[in-house]
Amino acid sequence: MAKITLDNLAHSYLPNPTGPDDYALKELNHDWTDGEAYALLGASGCGKSTLLNIISGLLRPSHGRVLFDGHDITDAPTAERNIAQVFQFPVVYDTMTVRENLAFPLKNRGHDAAEIARRVQKVGAMIDMEAELDRKARGLTADAKQKISLGRGMVREDVNALLFDEPLTVIDPHMKWELRTQLKKLHHDFGHTMIYVTHDQTEALTFADKVVVMYDGRVVQIGTPQELFERPAHTFVGYFIGSPGMNLFDATLDGRVGRVGEAVIDLGGHYEAPGRTQIGVRPEFIRLQSGGDGLPARVTRVEDVGRHKIVRLDVMGTEISAIAGEGDAIPADIDRIGFAPEGINVYADDWRVAPSGATAGKAA
Repeated sequence: MAKITLDNLAHSYLPNPTGPDDYALKELNHDWTDGEAYALLGASGCGKSTLLNIISGLLRPSHGRVLFDGHDITDAPTAERNIAQVFQFPVVYDTMTVRENLAFPLKNRGHDAAEIARRVQKVGAMIDMEAELDRKARGLTADAKQKISLGRGMVREDVNALLFDEPLTVIDPHMKWELRTQLKKLHHDFGHTMIYVTHDQTEALTFADKVVVMYDGRVVQIGTPQELFERPAHTFVGYFIGSPGMNLFDATLDGRVGRVGEAVIDLGGHYEAPGRTQIGVRPEFIRLQSGGDGLPARVTRVEDVGRHKIVRLDVMGTEISAIAGEGDAIPADIDRIGFAPEGINVYADDWRVAPSGATAGKAA
């Protein structure tokens, strides 16, 4: 296990980058705690896999350093970093049995036969392949082969870190939950430092202790699922986390008051923020109203998704979403929306700002 430090880390695939837009990975300075499980979450092209490949040694960064427990390993080859990596598509030895595939990393490191047998049997049970241990890998399905890849990553107990690059892409949907649960159990039992790359928020939020949200080559927030939901540090986090994502309203600020069009919103605190300002409110905190104060709104459709209803509304030409209970009636005369005070976030140039007297910051 290892504490992973990213020190002034940045990377460009161009030989002579001239500005921020030339960098696939913009400058990062972060410490990732020994023994925690992290998920790198973001849309395709945001820099997740680039960062993972730098940590694993498959790619050397243009700038900065990577340290394991304070030791600079930036130029160390992958073999010397003592990590296990599982890729998006399965990598198995077709001519070997499942048992031989799982045992391969341990045999390479000279473990004794009894220890190898114990670990292989345990991991075989974890990936639900005990009955196939003596079967050749050649004839197995893609999801079965990926389970072997996951198992080969899990079989070692002495690794500095386990790295997963979208490992469940080829897994059947009904197996994904089970494998995520097994990964969580592995982390609980052995305390490996784990980094899991995904674009799927459900995978990230159910797997990780901390989620690292990336956008445009930057880490915009590191936090628990609850922190990402309640206090998104960047408008992208609000949009990307949650289904539907956070609603954003262009606003002007005047102390405790925000103005959206002609409507006046009590912000619950005093704000002073330069630049383009917005109010962010998740659908769960939108209040449907008939008359009174608030923003003029028109219901355009209602989607019943089983556990709740998603109400789509037109608010001054922009579609926004609200969440209503499964048993709630949606009155035909709704013409306004309001905001629950505890659900209001204020943003300046896409970054969350705190009211005066509270701690403000760009990223958790």
